[in-house]
Amino acid sequence: MGRMPDTPTADGAPDSHATNTGGSPLIERAYLLADADEARALYDEWAGSYDDDLAADSQGYVAPVVAAETVADVVGVDGEILDAGCGTGLVGVALAARGARTIDGVDLSPGMLEKATATGAYRRLAPADLSRALPVEADSYDVVVCVGTLTHGHVGPAAFGEFVRLARPGGVIVATVLDDIWDSGGYRAEVDRLAQMAMVEVVSTDVVDYRKAAQVAARMVVLRVA
Repeated sequence: MGRMPDTPTADGAPDSHATNTGGSPLIERAYLLADADEARALYDEWAGSYDDDLAADSQGYVAPVVAAETVADVVGVDGEILDAGCGTGLVGVALAARGARTIDGVDLSPGMLEKATATGAYRRLAPADLSRALPVEADSYDVVVCVGTLTHGHVGPAAFGEFVRLARPGGVIVATVLDDIWDSGGYRAEVDRLAQMAMVEVVSTDVVDYRKAAQVAARMVVLRVA
């Protein structure tokens, strides 16, 4: 969960979502957040029930496990990993279950970071706004993984450039982008731009289950950094 400004559509207008929320008023609110303060307040409020809410039969939030499996399959879990927008730590737990031992996490919400700390999966955790450059040196990580943050009303496509800066040459970025804003939100265009500039190799942008029970899909974007 990074900062959550309105994600512009291709014509520059704010995105208005039509994605199935599975009846969750909190997901509805998350998709309509207007600024960082509103986002921080919502996720601090939601932190205590977030995991249970998204594991509910109406949601089936499988994206963290799918992303962790993708990291393990593409590059392995032996290197240093940044979980960007780590939330309560669902991705970190899934990576640790596959043998990852060096995971850092950043998130906008102190409440979410408190929950992530309790998992024991992370080396370091820190607050961060993913719509801005992170106070981290370039080439710091073998893997940057971002799940659940490139979605309606959340962090825009420019985050990919920051992920490239943070990843080491030959490193890998694994990120979910909600499928129905992959084009309209400018994410495909930004990935294509980075590839055309020879900054990344696009390994895959496959459509995968995201909130499976709600029949919501995402692109699992896998980029190898030049």
